[in-house]
Amino acid sequence: MTVQLKRPSSLRHFVTPVAVVAVLAVMFAWVATLDLDSIEARTLNAGYLIDRTREHLVLTVVSSALVAVLAIPTAVLAHRVRSRVVRAIVVTLGNIGQATPAVGVVILLAIVWQTGFTTALVSLVAYCFLPVLRNTLTGLEQVDAATREAARGMGMTPNQVLWRIELPLASPVILAGLRTALVFSVGVATIATFINAGGLGDMIVNGLKLQRFSVLLVGAVLVAAIAVLIDWAAGLVEDRVRPRGL
Repeated sequence: MTVQLKRPSSLRHFVTPVAVVAVLAVMFAWVATLDLDSIEARTLNAGYLIDRTREHLVLTVVSSALVAVLAIPTAVLAHRVRSRVVRAIVVTLGNIGQATPAVGVVILLAIVWQTGFTTALVSLVAYCFLPVLRNTLTGLEQVDAATREAARGMGMTPNQVLWRIELPLASPVILAGLRTALVFSVGVATIATFINAGGLGDMIVNGLKLQRFSVLLVGAVLVAAIAVLIDWAAGLVEDRVRPRGL
């Protein structure tokens, strides 16, 4: 009975990466059949694709890590204060990034500051901050008050209650917010090309400007593949760290 329950779950975990690899294999097999001109040849080669993918992944991972480092402690502090006014202010500030279109945030920062990787990174953090902040607040608020009181009755300090009770119980909701932020980052990172920050957006924009469908398609499919794989990996982590019984 145990084996029968685990087998579908294992198959579900393998379906996504296998499907992504199959799509990429078909796409590159199709590209190999094309008679590429000089512009396409400079783009559709291993060196260029690896560089753009690496830049895209660095932007995505670093921005998501910064969001986690900044948003989760901010939400914890806002929750500790237990003031609706403070929470409203914090959520409003976090909402500023998403209230503005992503391209607007990127271009505005580039105008008032500078172009390049750092500006794109700040833009991504601002845009992806809200999902993690809101989910962390929601997860902490959903922890049963009786559970907190029981922990305090056992002699735990407020910090011990936070680390041993509240955060573990809130972790599924927090991780769902981080998962959303990661997928957001993959999509928004394509806009980084407008401020000379690299990434796979270069291929999408160049494919559109130069009317090279193959370049556009490869760039778009790679971005979609990264988003799907990151969401899949985040789902695995979410399943692994979820407290038993939840």
